Amino acid sequence: MSISQSATKRGVQLLFLTCLPIASIAFTACNSVPTPVIAEMAVSTSDVNNAAAVGGGTLAPDEMRSARERLKQANNAMAAHDYQAAADYANQAQAEAKLVQTKVSSVKAQQAAAALQEDIRVLREELYRVNNSK
Repeated sequence: MSISQSATKRGVQLLFLTCLPIASIAFTACNSVPTPVIAEMAVSTSDVNNAAAVGGGTLAPDEMRSARERLKQANNAMAAHDYQAAADYANQAQAEAKLVQTKVSSVKAQQAAAALQEDIRVLREELYRVNNSK
């Protein structure tokens, strides 16, 4: 190996050893903070959209409005690079969306029970009518 090749090799090693920690710090600083928040935002957005899709806007309008407002606040916090606030609002939006879904399920179950009770009433009347007509 010639002197120039040895000097070039040492120069590349020095450059690599100098740039590696800087690149690592830059990657960590840019990547580690928002990644969990981005995941929270995605889950929250999905939960709020699912709550709306199952009828949250009509069967639980106040809770749906609150979930959308929390999601909007989370988006605003993300835009302002306030990742802790964004995560907090995203978690609140998820909780509100789950409340909406639970309330919608409850209302639908009550409606189904009421319809079933009405069907039972009609069948009893028909049975009574048939038995008394003999």
